[in-house]
Amino acid sequence: MKSLRGALPVIVIIIVSCAVMSIIDAVIRPDYAVKSIIKLILFLTLPVGYALVTKKDLFHSLFTFEKRGMVRALLMGLGVFIFILGAYFLIGPFFDFSQVTGALQNNMGVDAGNFIWVALYISVVNSLLEEFFFRGFAFFTLKERLGRKFAYVFSAGAFALYHIAIMTSWFSIPLFVLLIVSLFVAGLFFNWINERNGNIYSSWMVHMFANLAINTIGFILFGIIS
Repeated sequence: MKSLRGALPVIVIIIVSCAVMSIIDAVIRPDYAVKSIIKLILFLTLPVGYALVTKKDLFHSLFTFEKRGMVRALLMGLGVFIFILGAYFLIGPFFDFSQVTGALQNNMGVDAGNFIWVALYISVVNSLLEEFFFRGFAFFTLKERLGRKFAYVFSAGAFALYHIAIMTSWFSIPLFVLLIVSLFVAGLFFNWINERNGNIYSSWMVHMFANLAINTIGFILFGIIS
């Protein structure tokens, strides 16, 4: 029987974790290494603690490898990579991206010298952490506790809103709104492909390629590649 009581701890963990990370990103603004450690504690330790207390298996099913699903996810990831880069070159001239590198340097200590390592971490490790938290923990657990519709909207909404504090000073208002809406739609899509395959490898693959495309744009903005 689906009930709010059973889902409340999950909802609280998600809201508190996102709120703390928003304060970290918008107010405290430590360097990227410190921020990553805090995020790892919130996005991994709290869900694992919940799993231990409730005796819920968060790992076996979520990380079950399925070859056919991975091939589809790889092809989708490559498609997303091409789409994001194509969109940047197509509409990029109509938007001002000059604030991005300045915000990264001032708020996170990320510059052209260390961006390659940050980009690798964001693409591979950070994408897996977010997929585990927003899809593996939030979506699948809330789907079981409160039903499919609530799980879709809440997890995708939390995923989009979580990024507000990160990107609030990066872009102009129109581009910022476009990106938040895009993140919400991406969250819905990630939920769908994970639901279809029963694990988080699928969304991780697509998320990783999306981050690779975004970080490639970062290399261009930092002047590392041209």
